[in-house]
Amino acid sequence: MSVSATQDETWSADLRVSGHAKCLDMSRCFGSWRLGVLALAAGSLAFLTPSLSAAQESSGNLELRTTAFRPGGNIPKPFTCDGGDASPALSWSDPPPRTQSLVLIMDDPDAPGGTFVHWVVYNLPASTRQLPERLPGNDEMQGGGNQGVNDFARTSYGGPCPPPGKPHRYFFRLYALDSKLNLKGAARRKDVDQAMKGHVLAHAELMGLYGR
Repeated sequence: MSVSATQDETWSADLRVSGHAKCLDMSRCFGSWRLGVLALAAGSLAFLTPSLSAAQESSGNLELRTTAFRPGGNIPKPFTCDGGDASPALSWSDPPPRTQSLVLIMDDPDAPGGTFVHWVVYNLPASTRQLPERLPGNDEMQGGGNQGVNDFARTSYGGPCPPPGKPHRYFFRLYALDSKLNLKGAARRKDVDQAMKGHVLAHAELMGLYGR
């Protein structure tokens, strides 16, 4: 079958017009696709916004203070086993609004046998803003809360008592939780750590030094 030059030119023109039309259609499709992606992304961001807000709230600030020593300074002897072994007075700023209870833990990460736990306090009411000096040693605390068993095997504060040598670091850590801990009295630190996983809204830290 033969094709004339005129027919060939006509077909070529048709093909060019058809190709151009397809190109225009693809542009429209591509434009629609881009709009769809943008709409989907916007919807995803809107969906994620509550989660981001919750994450920001969970990292809320909390400040822990004491009049017994300056942060990073030496802990005076009255608060150690070489003195009266009295617990220092502590106070803190307002915790996040959703706080249901507070936990306080003191430990020594420089102890020869590994981290040594000196004090465990849990289920403090969310309204608590301080602990007095010389807190009595017992499981149930006046005003609410419990003291757990420390590594001295006592339900009380146990002051710094390091071996001779380089000063040890003693960390006081306060945690604001979104629930009370379902623990019996005289719990140990490992039980408190396990129970408060996923419930920490904010935390604060205070460190002091003591050496012999």
